[in-house]
Amino acid sequence: MNYQNYVELFNSGNDEALVKTYFTEDTVFSGGARAFHGAAELLKFLHWAHDGIREILRPQVVAQNKDHILAEIDIDFHALVDKPDFQFKPLKKGEMTTVKFFVVYYLRDGKVCHLKASTWPVEQGVSKPTPRLGGTLEQRQAFNEYTKAFSNADFDRFPQYYNDDVTCELGSGITLRGKDGILNFYREMFKTVRENLTIHRFVADENGIAADVTTQFTAIEDAPNFVVGPLKKGECIRGRVFVHYVLRDGKISKISVARAGEMSRSQPA
Repeated sequence: MNYQNYVELFNSGNDEALVKTYFTEDTVFSGGARAFHGAAELLKFLHWAHDGIREILRPQVVAQNKDHILAEIDIDFHALVDKPDFQFKPLKKGEMTTVKFFVVYYLRDGKVCHLKASTWPVEQGVSKPTPRLGGTLEQRQAFNEYTKAFSNADFDRFPQYYNDDVTCELGSGITLRGKDGILNFYREMFKTVRENLTIHRFVADENGIAADVTTQFTAIEDAPNFVVGPLKKGECIRGRVFVHYVLRDGKISKISVARAGEMSRSQPA
């Protein structure tokens, strides 16, 4: 069993593929007072545990032989919605906490037939969380979550990806300065026009992200003074843009947007 591949699949959030790929049908999971028997019960538990929570494994020490894997793991729990009853501590949307686990995996024919887990007190003895954005699989997934939060006008979540002194160059001489400057601009804009980002491809490392994006502006109210062009309710303007994000400490410190062609307009249905 390739444990690194297991961790990558776990962190992708695809619980069905994880259980199918790495657990036997008669697998047993036990942790504290909990015990689940069989792959179906395990999958049901994972769906419950990940309801509104994104769970990221960060192995610290791993030892493996043919029949066992022993791992000390720092696990980050990111709240996608308010979770006042979360088992480790109450979390508001966008907050996270880290818990140290010790896990023993019993293997049979390369799959987990029994998993035992124990925990330390919340946030005790844990390592520093991985920077939010960058080039790892988890950091790339976080970038996708950022674009979804922005497209959904989720002001609780997408600002968490910015440094306080972030700047945003939108072209046409428009530069937004500071996190508050960006938020004030989009709060006002989103009253009449919503922006949706579709990511076609992107490359990322610890210093930056370069993305090929289609942006669509949809008027939810008449917007005669919209900066890209006047829109009536229901109308859309869309086009391809290239966006470069400069990163510092895993957060966005600068955004530069360049059009990749002419914008097109569609009429309301």
